Amino acid sequence: MKLATLRNGARDGSLYLVSKDLQTAVCVASIAENLQWALENWPTVKPQLQAYYTQLNNQALDDIIQFSNCPLESPLPRAYQWADGSAYVNHVELVRKARGAKMPESFWSDPLMYQGGGDSFLGPQDHIPLLDPDWGLDFEAEVAVITSDVKRGVTTAAASQAILLITLVNDVSLRNLIPNELAKGFGFFHSKPSTAFSPVAVTPDELGDAWDGAKLHLPLYSYFNDALFGKPDAGTDMTFDFPRLIAHAAKTRTLTAGTIIGSGTVSNCDRTVGSSCIAEKRMLEKIATGEISTPFLQDGDTIKIEMLDKTGQSIFGAIEQRVVMQDETL
Repeated sequence: MKLATLRNGARDGSLYLVSKDLQTAVCVASIAENLQWALENWPTVKPQLQAYYTQLNNQALDDIIQFSNCPLESPLPRAYQWADGSAYVNHVELVRKARGAKMPESFWSDPLMYQGGGDSFLGPQDHIPLLDPDWGLDFEAEVAVITSDVKRGVTTAAASQAILLITLVNDVSLRNLIPNELAKGFGFFHSKPSTAFSPVAVTPDELGDAWDGAKLHLPLYSYFNDALFGKPDAGTDMTFDFPRLIAHAAKTRTLTAGTIIGSGTVSNCDRTVGSSCIAEKRMLEKIATGEISTPFLQDGDTIKIEMLDKTGQSIFGAIEQRVVMQDETL
């Protein structure tokens, strides 16, 4: 199934099923008012949604609408828990190398993870606010999973059964605020503003053999001002898979249904496939030449993040955002 949330003035929006080809949609408020409620009642709700999904794809329902140009929230407009990992350790090693910092060996065996702000996400076509160009605004193209309830101390094997939905992410970052925050010995806060997610979240069966139960084996495309920026494969060089990230997050706490776990910036050791964030490209430039030539995001820049199946069909729809200068007091 493919699920989206349409903007309706309420904080959690209205839940819609979207056809496999992303062309049509139907409101399923009679089954679940919003996605969070659906996730909390998944065993009961899923069969009903699946029946509607089959009818939607067969054009056998009334009240079907065109999905294009619908006003979209992220599939979950807000979440009780948004935790982002750094599963591509190659990316972490590269960034540290560029600033002359040796990477501890533990980074290869113990996942990094930060707790993001889940109270308000950007929609997939919402503008990215630029409050101060000196803060170093960046995009980060990622994959994420949305879970059922997860028990504290869950095993990696059991964690794989908690994955209900998969989606794409633009984890917006303010790079120049990060060093001072981390130097205080705590973690990200100001440097991680609102995140955006793809138009739809999909059940794992929508991905066919590209999903192996732990990783998604397809290229993740990023476009910066309409030019291809990177297309690393999300299943390649992923040191920690999603069940491992979920188990890590649940080491000392339970996770409630609707928890979102991100992969971190998708990155491959093969540099010919490009990058999924500006910071990585800047570090490669510095390592190669000693100079950085790629600027961070500026007013008017555009970002597009998308993943295609093996036939070239968009799976999640595209995150398409424009950077817009805003008054920081708003």
